[in-house]
Amino acid sequence: MNEVDLKKYENDLYQKNIKYIAGVDEVGRGPLVGPVVTACVILPKDFHLEGLTDSKKLTAKKRDLFFDYIKEHALSIGIGIIDERKIDEVNIYEATKLAMYQAIDNCKIKPEHILIDAMKLEKLTIPSTSIIKGDAKSISIAAASVIAKVTRDRMLDELDQKYPMYDFKNNKGYPTKKHLAAIKKYGIINEHRKTFSPVKNYIEENKIHSN
Repeated sequence: MNEVDLKKYENDLYQKNIKYIAGVDEVGRGPLVGPVVTACVILPKDFHLEGLTDSKKLTAKKRDLFFDYIKEHALSIGIGIIDERKIDEVNIYEATKLAMYQAIDNCKIKPEHILIDAMKLEKLTIPSTSIIKGDAKSISIAAASVIAKVTRDRMLDELDQKYPMYDFKNNKGYPTKKHLAAIKKYGIINEHRKTFSPVKNYIEENKIHSN
């Protein structure tokens, strides 16, 4: 998709004299460990970044470069982080919503309209549009996708320093063969999501009492 198409939603809103348009996206709904992370990004109208798209389609090196560029040029960025305990308490879908509200609240500039990747945020008092696969259709959501992914990936890289046996640096907490084998061999850590299979199965099989 070219940049003109990627700015379609934004340009429609600019034509209605809406200046501050935020893109909101999440990363980390599927992993067995760590938080769900969201970002809310407001870009300037003339923002340009060749190759920007859904962060999952970019190389790690390119994501890092884009992360720095977006941070430097965005009008405002808010981050939302909901940890594994809260995820276990309210479920991942509700935790993702909480993280999105948090990211929006953490934006220093209040958005006039919010473009959200797939999710609907019922408690928003700001006009919003939910876009399926929005990270590939909206430049603002694509930027939020990069900010959220790099933020979470760096958190998992730090966790990898403490627990290298789980290979978090490479799997980012997703249930790869190596990660699952490490759970069987070494057990689980506090950062594992206790309500997610196969973590939940491990707890039940080993009769572990989790707080």
